[in-house]
Amino acid sequence: MEGMNDGHMPGMNGSTTTTTTPPPHHHKMMMMHMTFFWGTHSEILFSSWPGTRTGMYALALVFVFALCVLVEWLSHCRFPAKPGVASRLLRSLLHALRMGLAYLAMLALMSFNGGVFLAAVAGHAVGFLAFANRGAFGKPEEAGGPGPYAGKASAALPPMSC
Repeated sequence: MEGMNDGHMPGMNGSTTTTTTPPPHHHKMMMMHMTFFWGTHSEILFSSWPGTRTGMYALALVFVFALCVLVEWLSHCRFPAKPGVASRLLRSLLHALRMGLAYLAMLALMSFNGGVFLAAVAGHAVGFLAFANRGAFGKPEEAGGPGPYAGKASAALPPMSC
């Protein structure tokens, strides 16, 4: 350490302190919301998407809605549980797809945009109405019949598992 700036580390006596300025940025930083807000100017999932155009914002809401309907469909699909590695692998891949899409919906909700929140809730509600217990207008399962809710009342909510 001796011999370096009279026994001092650079920056210790203030005489050798150098300041660096960050390079100039040519893009505007967008404020990150930490509470719900209403507006069409937000970023959902990707940088600069949907941008400032109202039509793209509406498309983003439709995307989030469809994403949540798809998550509900995958949650209520019944695939035959056949013995074998291929069947188990297919079910595992479908589960991974469902979880990936659910996490994608959660990330969209983290934009804290009120419209995105309402689109996600509406998508889950419509998906549940359409696909739970054979759909809104279908014949409900018989208690004790095949399916994930065997032996349970047909009007019961699906089990919550964490």
